[in-house]
Amino acid sequence: MDLMVLGVLEFSSIAIGIKALDEMVKIAPVRILEARTLCPGKYLIVFSGDVASVEYSFNKGLETGKGFIVDSLFLPMVHPDVVPAIGNVVSTTDWNAIGIIETLSVVAGIEAGDQAAKTGNVKIIEIRLAIGFGGKSYVKMMGTLDSMEVALEAGSAKARAKNQLCMATLIPQPHPEIKPYFI
Repeated sequence: MDLMVLGVLEFSSIAIGIKALDEMVKIAPVRILEARTLCPGKYLIVFSGDVASVEYSFNKGLETGKGFIVDSLFLPMVHPDVVPAIGNVVSTTDWNAIGIIETLSVVAGIEAGDQAAKTGNVKIIEIRLAIGFGGKSYVKMMGTLDSMEVALEAGSAKARAKNQLCMATLIPQPHPEIKPYFI
């Protein structure tokens, strides 16, 4: 399956989220990358596949979720750094500048990371999806100072446009002592 297409649905109801998951996989052959509960009492589905399959499943999830959709994303051309960084730490040797974008929803975090990577020529290190921090998500990235400034502005603007930006920060020339706590 093509991992260049990403769908994400965030539900305010766990029961509706699970029902939507079942209906989404019945309607089209998609690959479920993540499906689980989130704090505080939400349900998340992250999936991929070919464009038509993801679109069919996405629309079925929206239809099933109706008034329980917190946020949603259909992204036909996701940046290649995004999918491997969802819930994982991707290693890099770059240690020039760090950027962190903190969002109020999982979808906004994924969108911010995608926009930052596409705009700023940075490496997405991790996209952490709302585990143990009140439904927030964050994106960690590394690159040169100039590219990080551009990436942070672009990713932050994407989240801010949805009123989902919590905070964005830039750490130029990070001290080597913090590396084990960052990656």
